[in-house]
Amino acid sequence: MKWSIETLNKIVDKELDTLDASFKAKFLHIAEMLEEFGPNNVKQPHCKSLGDKLWEIRMKAKPGIARAIYVTAEEKRIIVLHVFVKKTQKTPKKSIVIAKERLKEIKL
Repeated sequence: MKWSIETLNKIVDKELDTLDASFKAKFLHIAEMLEEFGPNNVKQPHCKSLGDKLWEIRMKAKPGIARAIYVTAEEKRIIVLHVFVKKTQKTPKKSIVIAKERLKEIKL
């Protein structure tokens, strides 16, 4: 059974929709790798652990850098919790807080 990727809700869908087309293309490419090979087999520069069960899809394109924070759940599901354009060297604490708040809405 392959992995499946889903977004948590319409808010995350909107965050993803607001990304530049080049970021969306990178997101889809990495998402396909995650579905095919599983999250344990897709590593940097595509994905990275943030700790506390959170992972990030790392997108780099001409407009800059974007991230999608996700978590793995039962039945080989990957749930995207938050998508944003990154403007600083480190992942902003605010983005991690948003992802952790949204994580409370799902059953792992």
